[in-house]
Amino acid sequence: MSKHLRGIKPQAQKSKDALTKAPAVPSYFSPYAKAEWKRIMPRLIADRIITKADLGGVEEYCLMRGVVREIETNRALNSGDIDPKLFGVQNRAAQTARQLAAEYGLSPVSRARIGGAGDDEAEDDNPLNVR
Repeated sequence: MSKHLRGIKPQAQKSKDALTKAPAVPSYFSPYAKAEWKRIMPRLIADRIITKADLGGVEEYCLMRGVVREIETNRALNSGDIDPKLFGVQNRAAQTARQLAAEYGLSPVSRARIGGAGDDEAEDDNPLNVR
């Protein structure tokens, strides 16, 4: 009988080959995406979350957050009128950003999963630790 993981996310763990220095902000980013990159990168580096292989996903996250902010700024500048097509784009970008945020520990729940994963080594030395 196989073991299925439906509805159960594996516990995220800190990476052994994590980046120790934040890469430069990609030059093609919008100002909003650049701001998001600068905001999240120190946390991702400190938590030892991302490797070079993960940078594409982090770029996508920042781009999607940039799209959400840019559409909202344009809406506010245009008398607050809501363009249904742009609202749909904004909604999908926000959803994608939320999904990617969970992948990289940028939400409270995903941070808790990552924080819990790092303590396993310390607990293994405790003879009173019962799992």
